[in-house]
Amino acid sequence: MKVKVISRSTDEFTRERSQDLQRVFRNFDPNLRTQEKAVEYIRALNAAKLDKIFARPFIGAMDGHIDSVSCMAKNPNYLKGIFSGSMDGDIRLWDVASRRTVCQFPGHQGPVRGLAVSTDGQILVSCGIDSTVRLWNVPVATLGESDGTHENLAQPLAVYVWKNAFWAVDHQWDGELFATAGAQVDIWNQNRSQPISSFEWGMDTVISLKFNPGEPNVLATSGSDRSITLYDLRMSSPTRKIIMRLIGDKTNAISWNPMEPMNFTAANEDCNCYSYDARKLEEAKCVHKDHVSAVMDIDYSPTGREFVTGSYDRTVRIFQYNGGHSREVYHTKRMQRVFCVKFSCDASYVISGSDDTNLRLWKAKASEQLGVVLPRERRKHDYHEAVKNRYKHLPEVKRIVRHRHLPKPIYKAGILRRTVNEAERRKEERRRAHSAPGSSSTVPLRKEESSKKLNDSFY
Repeated sequence: MKVKVISRSTDEFTRERSQDLQRVFRNFDPNLRTQEKAVEYIRALNAAKLDKIFARPFIGAMDGHIDSVSCMAKNPNYLKGIFSGSMDGDIRLWDVASRRTVCQFPGHQGPVRGLAVSTDGQILVSCGIDSTVRLWNVPVATLGESDGTHENLAQPLAVYVWKNAFWAVDHQWDGELFATAGAQVDIWNQNRSQPISSFEWGMDTVISLKFNPGEPNVLATSGSDRSITLYDLRMSSPTRKIIMRLIGDKTNAISWNPMEPMNFTAANEDCNCYSYDARKLEEAKCVHKDHVSAVMDIDYSPTGREFVTGSYDRTVRIFQYNGGHSREVYHTKRMQRVFCVKFSCDASYVISGSDDTNLRLWKAKASEQLGVVLPRERRKHDYHEAVKNRYKHLPEVKRIVRHRHLPKPIYKAGILRRTVNEAERRKEERRRAHSAPGSSSTVPLRKEESSKKLNDSFY
């Protein structure tokens, strides 16, 4: 004989707080709830509006430099630390939590162009226009002890003088080697005062470089001749090279995707960013548009799902790794041209350095609630995100979610840029319409931006 027993848990019908309403059990059968989609649509609409109301991305500014902030580096071994270098030769270590200077690293006689931290977080490498590479010991202990009442001055562990100015530096993700960019690419060991090897391809200056996070011996560089070059330290010559077609389209910065190390994104002078697969450089995987002036710096989130860019148009934008347009744009009245940007190591914050001598701290998600979030609040936020994602294709929700306020100069420059692009597209269509059949073909933007020179020994 079967006996059916009704079993109920006290947690299911007991209020969590005395102010809560009594829990009511509902039947979720769609036949009984004919207005379910209409109710959820209104909730999605309200959730999108609430996001706009609570969107306060700017957290604070870190003031201390007396000249433009030219470069930054984050400590992979310590979450709160961020290094910044300025055009007057000043290098500072900041405590992001208190937004105060923890330590200064004096010594450079000109602009600091590159900063990099070793994987263990103990060595800081800096380089500049004064043709010197300096190694510093990172004072991690002072981060927890700093009260902001005084500033420590550090002394360099080593100073290496070379023949030409340096424009960038980066450290291996795993190893003791670091690379500098200048008239050529030089590979250094922390314990040697001269480069252990050098690479050249052409006579133009190398302006940026980045090591691959998955393969420590592979690095990508960009040059003033509009080139992007891949090097393998185990080989005696460069591996692969592409050149952007349009004059003036040089690449200002490169960033590898940490979760997909075969992919990298280049910040270009033509206002766009281009994502490439290092194994297939014939065309870009994605073209990221929205900036109206040169993109100066780029950095990927540790999650690999998005990246942040800083531009000469005085804005900071956050893109999805596969999105053609930015999901966020940050700007302030006082922020000038942005020269460097970084994602924090926990992917929650963005730090930007600009021409007005300040570092600024932003939230990666503009409407995210700071501080401790209760489980009920977390469930509510997750539900709002779910209904927004379900109804994001509907016109009203889509309009509210996509809307961003822009300063008037940037807004007008964007309209002008779109007008010019549309005129070029119409002109090309008319040219093809009045040409002989087969004499002209359509080349996608992803392909037309690059021509390729390569040695097929990569990967």
